[in-house]
Amino acid sequence: MMFEMKPEYYTGIDFIDQEHARLFELAQETHDLLNNDILQNKADSLVHLISELINYTRTHFSHEEEYQESIGYERLPEHAAQHRKFEDKLMEFDLDSIENDFESQNETVEELLGFLVNWLINHILKVDMLYVNQ
Repeated sequence: MMFEMKPEYYTGIDFIDQEHARLFELAQETHDLLNNDILQNKADSLVHLISELINYTRTHFSHEEEYQESIGYERLPEHAAQHRKFEDKLMEFDLDSIENDFESQNETVEELLGFLVNWLINHILKVDMLYVNQ
């Protein structure tokens, strides 16, 4: 699986595109690490990368909301509400189980990545484009 920033994901707002691209990069790094069969103990690295991905997602959301506020975007409250809902959902993934339960480690990480990337793509194409094209 490849996580990449495709041409149709570009909003034309540089810093937003850069942050979206970084999210895809982090997802790809996590995916590559997960599928690295040479590394024996990758739990720590996985937890570290996923934490970075979640923190970066949060940072990106706050930047995006600041930007929307600066352009007087009318749908900011509902857009921000979607961000909060997504963050809550991310927190439901049990990172401790990744460190302690090797069996479920891959499954949990795959699930989290799939969820995160699918949500992100959907959000960029359907929701972010609304404030870009307003």
